[in-house]
Amino acid sequence: MSAIFFLVLILALLVLRQPLTVILIVAIGYLHLVWGHGYLDYIVEDMWTSLNKELILSVPLFLLCGAVMTEGTAARRLVRIVRALTITTRGGLGVAAIISCAVFAAISGSSIVTMIAVGSVLYPAMKEAGYTNRFALGTVVSGGTLGIIIPPSIPLILYGLVTETSIVDLFLAGIMPGFVLIALMTAYAIWANRHKPAEKMDWAELRVALREGVWAALFPVILLGGIYSGFYSPTESAAVALVYALVIEFFVHREMTPAKYFNVVTETAKLGGALFPLIAVALSLNLVLTEHRVPAQMVELVGAWIDSPLAFILIVNLLLLVVGAFMTTNEAILILGPILMPVAQVYGFHPVHFGIIMIVNLEIGYLTPPVGMNLMVALVTFRQKFSELVMSVLPYIAVMVIGLVLITVFPWLSLGLL
Repeated sequence: MSAIFFLVLILALLVLRQPLTVILIVAIGYLHLVWGHGYLDYIVEDMWTSLNKELILSVPLFLLCGAVMTEGTAARRLVRIVRALTITTRGGLGVAAIISCAVFAAISGSSIVTMIAVGSVLYPAMKEAGYTNRFALGTVVSGGTLGIIIPPSIPLILYGLVTETSIVDLFLAGIMPGFVLIALMTAYAIWANRHKPAEKMDWAELRVALREGVWAALFPVILLGGIYSGFYSPTESAAVALVYALVIEFFVHREMTPAKYFNVVTETAKLGGALFPLIAVALSLNLVLTEHRVPAQMVELVGAWIDSPLAFILIVNLLLLVVGAFMTTNEAILILGPILMPVAQVYGFHPVHFGIIMIVNLEIGYLTPPVGMNLMVALVTFRQKFSELVMSVLPYIAVMVIGLVLITVFPWLSLGLL
C-alpha cells in the first residue's frame, strides 16, 4: 500500500507541474519516513555527504570557463581558424560549423554554450553565403550537441559522480565516439551541399586566423593534455582552464572587462543555483535507494523478464530516447544512471561503455521535441519557428541514430583508449 501511495504522490506532483527538485525532495522525505529510520533530518546529512566531493567543483569551473570564452573572442577566433581550413570543402561552412562545435566543446563542456558560441558566428555566415536556412539552422543546433560527448563534458562528470565511475576513463571513452559523430555529421554536410561549388584556399586569411587565434587554439591542448598525461586531475584541469581563459581574454585578447566578467559570473551563478540543488537531492536519493537495495531489486526484476543482452540494450536505448525528449540530460543522468548501470553490468556491459551509450542517447534528446534543450534555446537565440527548428534537425537525428548503433554494437569505440 505504501508503494502505491508513493507512486500516486509522484504522479500527482508531475500532473501539478512541480519542479523536479521539489518532486525528488518529496520522494526522499517519503522514503525516509516509510522505509528509512523516520528522521527527515537525515536528508540534510545525505545532501552534505553527496556534495562533499572535490570532483563537483569542476562543474561550476567548467561552466564559468565556457562562459568567459564565449563572452570574449576565443570562440570567434577558433571558428575563424576552422573556417579558413575547411573552405575548400563542398559545404565548407557547414563542415566548419560541425568541427568548430567539436573544438569548442572541448573547452566549454556544455552543449548549449557550444551551440550559442559557434552558431552566433556561423549561422548568419551560412545564410549570407547562400546556404538554405534549414540546413544552416540544423547544422549549428545539431553540432552543438557534441558538447556533451566531447571531453571535458559536464554530463560525463555527472555520470561518473552518480555511478562512481572514473572521470578520466569516461573522458578517454568519449573521444572516439565523438569522432564517429563528427565524421557522420560532416559527411552529411558535404552530401547535402554536393552541388555547391567549393571555394579556393585563402592562404592570407589562414595566416591571419592562425596568428590571431593561436592562444585560443592552444586551449584544448593545455586542457586535455594535462588530464590525459596525469599532470592534473579533472577538477584541477577545470581550474587551469578557467585561469588560462581569464589570462588570454583579459591580457592577450583584451576583450574581457571587469563589468563583462561580473555579468558572466552572475549568469553562471544562476545556472549553478539551478543545477546544484538538483545534484544534491538526486545524489541523496541515490544513497537512500542504494541503502534499500533498489538497484539490486531492479537487477532481479529485469533479469526475470529479459534474458538477452541485445534485448536489454534495445529496450534501454528506446527508453533513453523517450526520456531524452521529456527530461533534460543532467536530470536523466542523475536519476537513471545509478539505477540502470548496475543492471547493464549484469548483462555484460562495461560501466564506461554503458555511460557513453547513455550520453549519446540523451544527446539525441537535445534535438527531440517537446523538451529538447537545444531546440528550446535555439528558439530564442535564432528567432525561428519551432516547426522549422524540428524539420532542420531531422536529418542530423537520423545521422546520430546511426552513430548510436555503431557505438552500441562496437564497444571498442568507447573502450579502445582505456
